Amino acid sequence: MRPPTLQHFLLPSRIIRQTSISRGYAVQAPGNPTLQIFSRHTKYLQKERAAKDVERSRQVDYLKDEVAIRLSERLLDINRHFKHVLDLGANSCNIARALTLPDPDLDPSKSTSPPLTSRISQLTAAESSRALLYRDADLPFNQDINLTREVLSDEETLPFEANTFDAVLSSLSMHWINDLPSVLAQINYVLKPDAPFIAAMFGGDTLYELRTSLQLADQERRGGVSTHVSPLADVRDMGGLLQKAGFKMLTVDVDDIIVDYPDSFALMQDLQAMGESNAVLGREAGPIQRDVLLANEGIYRELHGNEDGTLPATFRMIYMIGWKEGPNQAQPLPRGSGQINIKDILGGGEVK
Repeated sequence: MRPPTLQHFLLPSRIIRQTSISRGYAVQAPGNPTLQIFSRHTKYLQKERAAKDVERSRQVDYLKDEVAIRLSERLLDINRHFKHVLDLGANSCNIARALTLPDPDLDPSKSTSPPLTSRISQLTAAESSRALLYRDADLPFNQDINLTREVLSDEETLPFEANTFDAVLSSLSMHWINDLPSVLAQINYVLKPDAPFIAAMFGGDTLYELRTSLQLADQERRGGVSTHVSPLADVRDMGGLLQKAGFKMLTVDVDDIIVDYPDSFALMQDLQAMGESNAVLGREAGPIQRDVLLANEGIYRELHGNEDGTLPATFRMIYMIGWKEGPNQAQPLPRGSGQINIKDILGGGEVK
């Protein structure tokens, strides 16, 4: 039996679709940041406030739960047992909950499907928001996994010793990091040799419908543009950042999840309840003006609306896997050591 999919977490008014589009956004160059993009304190307060409304917070976890499931399934491609795993930016322990679900790759020769927790001895969930981290501490899944919760002062500074973890996972939290190169280097530092880092984060195309509609609404009603949607890293930049942080054997890919909402107000309410409101430094204080919101609704519906009257919101997930270098790690063969001519396989004329 396969584990629950996003349909189990979505409210009736939300429908998921997938597609593939390509847009690019700037990302900060490696090195110490010259500009802080996000207010980490504001993001902390947003998470704390969202987690205090437990039922509402759980209702809008449909996206984080689905991405955690997809991320956890990537562990199936690694044939090993993990003694100690770190979940960095754990939110409400979505990865821990996903790991307790039945193994989706059911062996026909076996009558049972053990969860992925059978391949992990201990999971440490690290998160800066105590309220969010402990929100689901009383739910049954906690009994099915050896889980330790650790509250961090800030996800941008890891308090762990070198060579501590057999794997580091991170799901939908790294898009709020100011200094990605530094955090990736710290992750490499706390990993044991030949250990994987597996992560998913929102990428550049996320919420492009809302971004463009709000920009046009601002321009129309106020004669200028304000930042309402946070800037995000692009998939083309993540490979270079992982490589400069010291990771080897990189894999980076994207997966678009499109959720249909009844209107733009429902979308923004869900984002707020997720703790994913705008946290850009220098943003305008207070809520968006009423006339801008009304203009945004009409523009959004005109430019991006579906035929059934719903409004799509694209969430672009960037999935990445990188390995810390180790002495027993597989290495590419030296140039010229191949035994088969590619011409013999593909056919055609001479290769010059």
